[in-house]
Amino acid sequence: MGVVVGLLLGAGLACIWWSCWAPSPGSGSKVDGWQARTQDHLVQAGMGGVTPAGLVLVSGGVGVLGLVLGLAVTRVPSMALCLGAFVAMAPSALVRSRARRRRARLRRLWPEVVDHLASGIRAGLALPEALAQIGERGPVELREPFVAFAEDYRATGRFGECLDLLKARLADPVADRIVEALRMTRDVGGTDLGRLLRTLSTFLREDLRTRGELEARQSWTVNAARLAAAAPWLVLGLLATRSEAAAAYDSTAGLLVLAAGAASTVVAYALMLRIARLPEDPRVLR
Repeated sequence: MGVVVGLLLGAGLACIWWSCWAPSPGSGSKVDGWQARTQDHLVQAGMGGVTPAGLVLVSGGVGVLGLVLGLAVTRVPSMALCLGAFVAMAPSALVRSRARRRRARLRRLWPEVVDHLASGIRAGLALPEALAQIGERGPVELREPFVAFAEDYRATGRFGECLDLLKARLADPVADRIVEALRMTRDVGGTDLGRLLRTLSTFLREDLRTRGELEARQSWTVNAARLAAAAPWLVLGLLATRSEAAAAYDSTAGLLVLAAGAASTVVAYALMLRIARLPEDPRVLR
């Protein structure tokens, strides 16, 4: 009897513990997870043809190349290992940087896209035609996905599937809002789409203005974080050109010093960027 009571008590405590935490998505979820985020970054960086697995392979190959180059230059395995690790992170960092810059450019263009869409709907165009005309008259950088949407719609005539493909090509939270508003209007009808788009355009312009002011004030913090993170490793690279200085790290103690320095650099740099950089809108309407 005591065993049964103990099991029931343990099960109750486990249920209480689980109720305190939000359920995590499964490993195959497309909404959250590393693969979905990486694919979004690749699309936003203009590398939609590259898969997350391909990015991992490139990072591994570049890391091995950096390791071999470090061994050839320094003859010290610990320093070469640090070089290979940092070089292996370069492709992912490049993709994220390009995606961030492109998101910043598109953030300035979305109000114009919404205005084009609202004017087309106000002129009496059907929703597919209003989207297709952005591929002809909209901002140049955003025309290609809308041209592809027009081609898909002419080929299939299925508006919902074409909207899903458009969202995948754009991989942008603002595009998700626009697409879902159009989908809802198409499915359930309504007369407030024009007013909704005008409100969205006003909101996007206000957000752009506020974000620009904050980024102008905080840009020096990001630059200072990059300089502070790179300076010790630049000095180490200069020291590595001298064999007697590099030999000091060719030991267990030297490896521990380099590992501690690398961990401190990565943590401090990530923390500084997280504090200084403004949060990005998540894609909640995939």
